[in-house]
Amino acid sequence: MEELLAARLQMATSMVFHIVFAAIGMVMPYFMMVSHYKYLKTNDEIYLKLTKVWQNGVAIFFVVGAVSGTMLSFELGLLWPEFMKHAGPIIGMPFSLEGTAFFVEAIALGFYLYGWKKIKNKWFHWWTGAIVGISGVTSGILVVAANGWMNAPSGFDFVNGEFLNIDPIAALFNEAWFSQALHMTLAAFTAVGFAVGGLHLFQYRKNKKTLHKKAYEIALIFGVIAAILIPISGDIAAKDVAVRQPAKLAAMEAHYETEDGADLIIGGIVNEEKKQVDYAIRIPGALSFLAFNDFKATVKGLNEFPEDEIPPVAITHYSFQIMVGIGTFLMFIGFLYLISFKKKSWRDKKLFALLFIAATPLGFIALEAGWFVTELGRQPWIIHGVMKTKDAVTPVQGMQFSFYLYTLIYASLAVTVFWLMNRQIKKLNAE
Repeated sequence: MEELLAARLQMATSMVFHIVFAAIGMVMPYFMMVSHYKYLKTNDEIYLKLTKVWQNGVAIFFVVGAVSGTMLSFELGLLWPEFMKHAGPIIGMPFSLEGTAFFVEAIALGFYLYGWKKIKNKWFHWWTGAIVGISGVTSGILVVAANGWMNAPSGFDFVNGEFLNIDPIAALFNEAWFSQALHMTLAAFTAVGFAVGGLHLFQYRKNKKTLHKKAYEIALIFGVIAAILIPISGDIAAKDVAVRQPAKLAAMEAHYETEDGADLIIGGIVNEEKKQVDYAIRIPGALSFLAFNDFKATVKGLNEFPEDEIPPVAITHYSFQIMVGIGTFLMFIGFLYLISFKKKSWRDKKLFALLFIAATPLGFIALEAGWFVTELGRQPWIIHGVMKTKDAVTPVQGMQFSFYLYTLIYASLAVTVFWLMNRQIKKLNAE
């Protein structure tokens, strides 16, 4: 295994695990706070019990997310020293602010966990939990802003291989930060909402505990609203990519030939040798419209770009199709869920419940696929148009062993989290 491949695989593996931990850590506090709010308003002990169940989950994922995130920060320096040498002074601000948000989150979580009998003002206690959620989302947005800079580098002048006139504010608020942060935040709420809601719905169908019913109702409404809104953020992000990263857009659609009124390609099998897509559904002019609001607009094809600047087409295209396909399905059942507020009899139907139980893992699959599109679609660049990934990798030999070690650590973390959460559910159902 080549050093570059090992480094890329290690970073990819780390992100595959960390994005799940981070998303749950961002979103779960909001479920906890809604449940806590309902308890304060109704004095219903079931909401109190649910709040304390969810706070345990928040604490577990806060710790695991902190560990995996710290490992990722070390990996940036370990695997990509040339990148950090130049990028560090430019995007150090979002990372330092993210660290501040993390510390605020840690302090607030400490107050919340140990404040049930210590803090006399019940609403002050509630607000400490709210700060956990706000800090978590802020932390996620800041990290995504740094990633956005890699897709839309700004805040410096690149002269003769040197990064000059650095402006960290301009780097933080790069052209991609808003669209990426909005899309990622909604994707996290969609994934976690459907995952937590589906798990509690499954448990409710098994043992009819009221707690599970209240839990899935809270979680699913977050997931449903996010799933209905996410096509808007996806459209904003796609239009941004069409302007700034036309090669990425072409790879997402496996669009090889430059043409006016370009077709939108749905599905299909990519043949990279023949540079074509077989067995695809094509919607005439739709890609041009979605990218530029004009059915006759010109969309660049991959043949316009040098061979060494073309992203891996097949996996980028398939990942994009998975993300969009799942997103469309979740939006559809989201509308069904909203309709069920009027047609309450639907919720007693087995098929209706099975739809949402089946959707439990789908949000996270779409989330992972979306990150594949973001990262693979930028290749071969680590800083788009400025520095290639192969030029940023460490010269140190033996990265294969680092990849194996980190994979083992992340897999161990995942197994530990699964065991802890499974124990929580068993304990809850036994009570």
